[in-house]
Amino acid sequence: MMFILAVVCLPWVSEAKAQSETDWPSYGNDPGGMRYASLTQIDRSNVAKLKVAWTFHTGDISEGKDGRRRSGFETTPILVDGTLFLTTPFNRVIALDPATGQQRWAYDPKIDQTLDYGDGLINRGVSTWLDPTKKSGQPCRRRIYEATLDARLIALDALSGAPCQNFGKDGQVDLRNIPGYLNSNVGEYSRGWYHMTSPPAVIDDIVVVGSSIDDNNRADMPSGVVRAFDARTGALRWKWDPIPIDAHQSSEATTLRQNTGAANAWSIMTVDPIRHLVFVPTGSASPDYFGGLRPGDNRWANSVVALHAASGKMAWGFQLVHHDLWDYDTASPPLLASVVHDGKQTPVVIQGNKTGFLYVLNRDTGKPVFPLEERPVPQSDVAGELASPTQPFPVAPPALTPQSLTADDTWGLNESDREFCHTAVAKLRNEGLFTPPSLQGTLAAPGNLGGMNWSGYAYDPQRSLLVVNTNNLVARVRLIPRDKVRSETEDGNYGSQHGTPYGMLRRFIQAPSDLPCSKPPWGTLTAVDMIHGTIRWQIPLGSMRDFGGHHGVVPDGSISLGGPIVTATGLIFIAGTTDSYIRAFDTGTGEQLWQQQLPASGNATPMTYQIAGKQYIVIAAGGHQGISEESLGDAVVAFTLP
Repeated sequence: MMFILAVVCLPWVSEAKAQSETDWPSYGNDPGGMRYASLTQIDRSNVAKLKVAWTFHTGDISEGKDGRRRSGFETTPILVDGTLFLTTPFNRVIALDPATGQQRWAYDPKIDQTLDYGDGLINRGVSTWLDPTKKSGQPCRRRIYEATLDARLIALDALSGAPCQNFGKDGQVDLRNIPGYLNSNVGEYSRGWYHMTSPPAVIDDIVVVGSSIDDNNRADMPSGVVRAFDARTGALRWKWDPIPIDAHQSSEATTLRQNTGAANAWSIMTVDPIRHLVFVPTGSASPDYFGGLRPGDNRWANSVVALHAASGKMAWGFQLVHHDLWDYDTASPPLLASVVHDGKQTPVVIQGNKTGFLYVLNRDTGKPVFPLEERPVPQSDVAGELASPTQPFPVAPPALTPQSLTADDTWGLNESDREFCHTAVAKLRNEGLFTPPSLQGTLAAPGNLGGMNWSGYAYDPQRSLLVVNTNNLVARVRLIPRDKVRSETEDGNYGSQHGTPYGMLRRFIQAPSDLPCSKPPWGTLTAVDMIHGTIRWQIPLGSMRDFGGHHGVVPDGSISLGGPIVTATGLIFIAGTTDSYIRAFDTGTGEQLWQQQLPASGNATPMTYQIAGKQYIVIAAGGHQGISEESLGDAVVAFTLP
């Protein structure tokens, strides 16, 4: 092909070519998160021979008893300096021998496992930094950073696992105890409300952290401020607030800031070391489903924002959803790549959304590379709400998942399921993708777990293909007048939304069989041609035939949480599905080439490395904390060729 760009040619890894060919040094491998490996030992001719090389059990599982939340296992390990580093749901950091899976050390920050951490006990991994002022073998020359559920930033010596004493206080920074950056109405980062689930970003001797903030608890939640700390000392270098308040803003803006919060960066950030930029995906302002107290677009919630690493000042921002009323967070990590557009190489940021839309933005300016239209959308009929009159619709690529569902298009395993699903959808307000929440109940399609979630995507630069897994799981959202909240008895997920006139009830629309009412497939794997903005191929991913019990013949396609990686040999590796398999696909055609049952669902993104002449594929298999039908586990599984 005319367009070939290998990872080893990227500027940020050229200084360590040998390492880049064998290691996996950050969550997405390269700093820009392409999740592409140049390794070639495992290819399409031998991938079917992959066998388990070793399995490591962390021992960290919580079934949600004894006052603890359920755990999930979402970590993606990193490999640097010949050691594999990973996290557990309890925030323990573990170092393993990558060839044998034997433990080298473990560090336990001893978090309080009984606090309400929103989505449960989860952590997606660590990040690393090499101190160029220290000599080989000196303590904390290589540091491992973890951001914990109880809001601490911890720096560990990669060799021993001991805290780096000169970082913060005894190796950690208390992220709840930094005055001046709080929502004034909340007064402090409340325990449990404000926590960290994703690895920090590291660039230019700073460590950047976002936060995870509970949804729908109240209007005035903690601020979703993003902060940068000195990689050596832990001193605060800068902060950026997605919904800022300062002396130059109007009284209306001040009132807005006092009646909302969040807009937090809970997912994975990526960085561009050449441009010295940090790319931040932000979520919705609080609360998710009523915005009457936060008028306007709520910038920079539901956005992707480029920040200057030196100062934290915005280089540019792009909002994917104006005045979000649907929990359509920018959950997927921004992916940095170079694509051919109009006959020339263009540096881009690829950003997906729960809506199923994929946005391709110029990395230097934030301007859309493919055409974009602001289109009129349905308006709210709820007193006090003023929905955005338009939303941004990309002309290309097309939406990667269905964005509507009529009662006549519902699906059911049998006549009883079909009748239930038809009735459930027919009674809802249903005017397409951006139908606002209502008192009668609104259909949310693709829904808050639909489209692209934190699973993200992987980019194959040799083939100019973006590989994406998406979900098609519609939900019902109903607002409840404040005086009627206490009398509600319907089963579902309630959000009190304190400080607003309405509480909220949300639940996925599932038939009596427990299967979704949306038309299958409920999960797909898609390859997007990033030169032309078209879909190259799309296939069902996994199966839900045993979801909530054995259902016999069920169409393929499973909801999935956990993303793909791609290799230079034209392979895709992905798990994430409810049927507990890890699979390999042909990048060019979507043909499945291999699958292996895991001890539990692999709700994480795999990684790959080569050590002692052997290439390994590694996945965390522990199930999902929010899917009660799934059994939980604690296994890290490595595969290699015989």
